Amino acid sequence: MAIPFMADAQSAIDGFRFSQPDMKGTARYMSMGGAFGALGGDLSSISTNPAGIGVYRRNELGITMDIDMQSATSDAQGAKNTQNQTKVLLNNVGGVSTWNLMNSVMPNINIGFTYNRAASFNAHYVGSIPELSNSLTNYIAGVSNNEGITVGDVSTRFDKDGYVSFDPYNPNDGGYAAPWLSILGYDSYFITPTGDDDQPNWIGQWGATTFGSGAFDVLTTGGVNEYNIAVGGNIANKVFWGVDFGIVDMNYSMSAIWGENLRNAVVDNPSGKPNSGSMWKMTNTYNASGTGYNVKVGVIYRPIQELRLGLSFASPTWYSINESYLASTNYQYSIDIPDMSQNRAVTNGGEWGLNSYNFRTPWRLTASAAGVIGRNLIVSADFEWQRYDKMRFYNGGGNSYGYGGGFDDWDWTYPYYAPAQKPSPALINSDPWYATNADIEDYYKSTTSIRVGAEYRVTPRFSVRAGYAHVSSPVRKDAKNGSMLIYTSGTMPNYRMDNSTNYITCGLGYNFDHFYIDAAYVNKHLSSEYHAYTPDPANQLIPSPSAKLSLNNSQIVLTAGVRF
Repeated sequence: MAIPFMADAQSAIDGFRFSQPDMKGTARYMSMGGAFGALGGDLSSISTNPAGIGVYRRNELGITMDIDMQSATSDAQGAKNTQNQTKVLLNNVGGVSTWNLMNSVMPNINIGFTYNRAASFNAHYVGSIPELSNSLTNYIAGVSNNEGITVGDVSTRFDKDGYVSFDPYNPNDGGYAAPWLSILGYDSYFITPTGDDDQPNWIGQWGATTFGSGAFDVLTTGGVNEYNIAVGGNIANKVFWGVDFGIVDMNYSMSAIWGENLRNAVVDNPSGKPNSGSMWKMTNTYNASGTGYNVKVGVIYRPIQELRLGLSFASPTWYSINESYLASTNYQYSIDIPDMSQNRAVTNGGEWGLNSYNFRTPWRLTASAAGVIGRNLIVSADFEWQRYDKMRFYNGGGNSYGYGGGFDDWDWTYPYYAPAQKPSPALINSDPWYATNADIEDYYKSTTSIRVGAEYRVTPRFSVRAGYAHVSSPVRKDAKNGSMLIYTSGTMPNYRMDNSTNYITCGLGYNFDHFYIDAAYVNKHLSSEYHAYTPDPANQLIPSPSAKLSLNNSQIVLTAGVRF
C-alpha cells in the first residue's frame, strides 16, 4: 500500500482543535463554575490545582456521569438550521488515599488517582447558503494557478500495458507533489485547464452568469481523556501543596461535507462559457489519535480560616499524534463528460493518507481566591491565563518528509488551497513546521478565563450551589473578520473560528454520614463562525460562504461518592 508523505501538512486550525478548552468534572465542581483553584477537596480540583489534594482529611472514592444535550443552530442569509444530539459521558472517576504522618509540621501526605474527561469534541452542525457569490471550484483553480500546477502534475498516466506509470497522489519521480485538492478537483471536473498543458490557466465552474446555493454538514466526535496521578499534603495546616502527572489520550474524528448546486456552470469547457448545470458534494473524513503527558504544580495558602489563596501552573501537553484522512466527491452534470458513468472521485485511489507528528498545547497559569463566610457560605473565584499563540508542531519520531528520506527532496510550499506560503530559506531544512507555527501566532492569542462560584449550606447535610464562567475568544481579530488568508490542511477547506464561551451553572448536594450525592445543571453557550473555505482579503466583494453558529450544550451531571 502506497503511503503518501506529508500530503496533509498540518495547519494552525488543527492545533486548536486538539487544544480547545472545556469544563468537565464532578457535579460539585461544575455546579460552582469550575472555580476550585483555592478550595480543593474535590476529585476534579486535582486537574485544576493539584494542591487541592492536600486539603483531604479522609479517603474518598467517587464517580461522575454526564448527560450532554447539544443543540447547534446555523444562520446564513436568514436560512436557519438546527441539529440536536444527546450523549452520555463518563466525566470523572477516582480516589484519594490519606496517610496520617502524626506530625504537626506536616500532618498528612495524600495520594490520588483520577480519570477526568478534559474535553469533548462532540458536535454536529448543518446549514445552507441560499445564494452563493463564488464557488469552491474557483478557489481550487486559483490555488492551482498560484502553485503553477501543470496538467501533468494532476493527471494519472498509464503505460502501454495499462498499468499506472504516474500517480499524482504519490509521484514517483521525486519532483513536485501537487496539492491533493487540486488533483481531486481535476478528477471531478471542478477545474479545467486552458491554454498550454505545461503552463495552463485553470478555471473553476463559477462564471459571469453562474448562480446557485451551497450546503454543509459537519460532524465531530471524540474527546481528551486525562489520567492524573497526584501527590500532595499540607504544612502546619496553612500551606497545601500538590504535584500532578497527567497521562493524556486524545481521539478526534471529523466528517465534513460541502456541496454546491449551480446553474450556468462551466464544466470541462476551456472557453470559460457556462455550459452545464452542476450538482456536487465533497466529503472529507479525518481521524486523529494521540497520547501525551503533562505536569501540574500548585499551592494553596490559608492565612486565616476565612481566606484561601491558590496558584497553579499546568505545563503544555506534549502529544505524539497519528492521523488518517480521505476525501471523495460525487457529482452530476447536465452535459456528458468522458467518464460520466462513474460520477465519483476519491483521493489516493481510496487508500487512507497517513501522517505522524508531535504537537505541544498551550501552558496554563491560574490564580485563585476563596472566602468562607460564617459556617454556611463559600465564595470562590479563579482567573486563568492560557497562551494559544504558543501552540507548536514539531517533527515526530520516524517521519520521513522527503521522497529520498530527507528534507532536501521536498518542496516546502504549503499543499493547501490558499496561495502558497513559503518558509524562510534559512529554516527550510531545519524546521519544516516553521510556516505552520507562524500561522499559529497570526491566528491565535492568549485567552483569559474567569470562573466564580458559591455554595450555601442550607442544613448540615444539604447544600445549594451556583456558578458562572467566561472564556475569552482565542482568535485574533484579523483572522476572525476575514481580512487575512486562513491556511487549512489537505483537502479539508472548511474551518471554524470561535468567539467567547460562557457557562451558567447550578446544583445541589446531599451529604450522608459517609456517602454523598451531587447533581448539577450546566449550560454552555459558544458562538462561532463557519467558513466553507478561506475568504480572499484582496477581493472583499466575493467573500467565502460562511454561517454564524450558535452551539448550546445543556448538561445534567450526577456524582456519587463515599468517604471513609
